[in-house]
Amino acid sequence: MLAFERKDKILSEIKKNKKVHVSQLAKIFNVSEETIRRDLDKLEKEGIVDRSYGGATLSQHTNEDLPYATRNVINVDEKKNIATKTTSLIKTGDSLIADTSSTVFEALNLLVREKENLTIITNSITAVELLAKFKVHLILTGGTLRTKSNSLIGSDAANTISRYFVDYAIISCKGLSMENGITDSNEPEAEIKNHMLKRANKVILVADSSKFDKNAFIKIVDISEIDYLITDQEPTHEWQQFLKEKDVTLIY
Repeated sequence: MLAFERKDKILSEIKKNKKVHVSQLAKIFNVSEETIRRDLDKLEKEGIVDRSYGGATLSQHTNEDLPYATRNVINVDEKKNIATKTTSLIKTGDSLIADTSSTVFEALNLLVREKENLTIITNSITAVELLAKFKVHLILTGGTLRTKSNSLIGSDAANTISRYFVDYAIISCKGLSMENGITDSNEPEAEIKNHMLKRANKVILVADSSKFDKNAFIKIVDISEIDYLITDQEPTHEWQQFLKEKDVTLIY
């Protein structure tokens, strides 16, 4: 098994069990404990895990802002599951505005293959590299480049967004709670997402089950401001009732 494949599987183990032990992982992957320690050290440097004696847990920092390349290998199956559900809402000829999240990227990756004549506005450099290969009407916001997330932010990006009205905004988040709404780890990108949803007839939030009952650094918007929540697993009955009261359509 290659190192990056082992890294992805280690992340899956941590997500499933909340905490992992070096000795346990060494047995699972049939490698030395020293190899596992190096893997965990790298994940800690990337801000994904917190090291503990003999093991590691998922990082709980509310303002943690992971690089796109790192986010793109976390919960991959869940993101693809969500992406397939997102395509059911979008029709040929629709206009969209999309953020820089890896979950949204997976949705766009499917949409451009299944739907024709889409207009897509985005501040994601990574998404542009994909979308330029397909027959879509593509609008890049412009703005100041955040290299960590391959995103365009700032007043220029916001001004471009303010010129358009679209059928759907597709955004993601880092945290989702009944008390504090939809939250994210980075203030400039949270502001851009807020601008995006204000320019859309309908707002789609895509968020895997790990985001529920979590609070991140800064609030994007109240849950009542979205129209659809697409996730990978059935939420609790309490969440389902809450979303119904807020008039949010749940898809899982």
